[in-house]
Amino acid sequence: MSDYIQHYRDDGYAIIRNVFSRDEIAQMAAASEQVYQEGLRLKRSWRHQNLYFEIIDDKACGTLVRQVQWVSWCSPQLEAVRRDRRLLEILEPLIGNDLKQLGNQIHWKRPGAKMVGFRYHQDARFRTPPEAFRKLNDSFIQTAVAIDPHRVDNGALKVFPGSHKLGYLGLSEDGYLMAGGPEDATLAKAKLDPTKVVDVLLEPGDIVIWHPLTVHGSGANSSPIDRRIYINGYATAENTDRGEWAFRQGVPCPLGAEPALVHYEDLYRRPEPHYVDNSWANE
Repeated sequence: MSDYIQHYRDDGYAIIRNVFSRDEIAQMAAASEQVYQEGLRLKRSWRHQNLYFEIIDDKACGTLVRQVQWVSWCSPQLEAVRRDRRLLEILEPLIGNDLKQLGNQIHWKRPGAKMVGFRYHQDARFRTPPEAFRKLNDSFIQTAVAIDPHRVDNGALKVFPGSHKLGYLGLSEDGYLMAGGPEDATLAKAKLDPTKVVDVLLEPGDIVIWHPLTVHGSGANSSPIDRRIYINGYATAENTDRGEWAFRQGVPCPLGAEPALVHYEDLYRRPEPHYVDNSWANE
């Protein structure tokens, strides 16, 4: 399994196969479906503290749950996955065993949905305010578990190998990331050759990891099957002022009684459950 370390350092991403079993993936799929149905019952985008359901009116499929951020606050099954020791085994050689978590979300791409792609970008854009995050190159890793097969036609992740060595490029800052799909023109502006992009093809239970400066995106789902992905992002604790504890000196940490400040700036000013106007995200 150690081969992934050099691949990650060279190319800015790596795949680790068969991390979770078929039965474990079936449990994740069932948990994600429960969350999805809860989102449909809400009907509109909704937030409670860090938990955020993004509900959209897709042009092809009607009302959809596009993503749920900090899904672990409403799913004990998925909360246990975010602090699974197998994730620590993957992360520890790269960023240590004192880890906080900055991202915890599920993305759905239902068959035929149009408004579920991601434009090319780098996750470093989300490390704000910048003074709260230090040593970006050596302290932050995104992980994603494939719940379904990930293929070109159902919107698999696309990465530009080696782009993590180019610094921050400011891609797709002119609009919402999920308002479209990956665009060759975006790469061309940054003088990146679109023919170098790699499709990250996964089986259920595989994990892909990527660097915060790796250029990546993904397209819509034109296949007859779902494409669900469970994303968890981690940081070396001493280099971030934000985030939920995931592992302290290698010991898994469940979520506490109250959420920590991560990205929701109004966490303490407006923690109560409320609907969110995201009509701009439907355009």
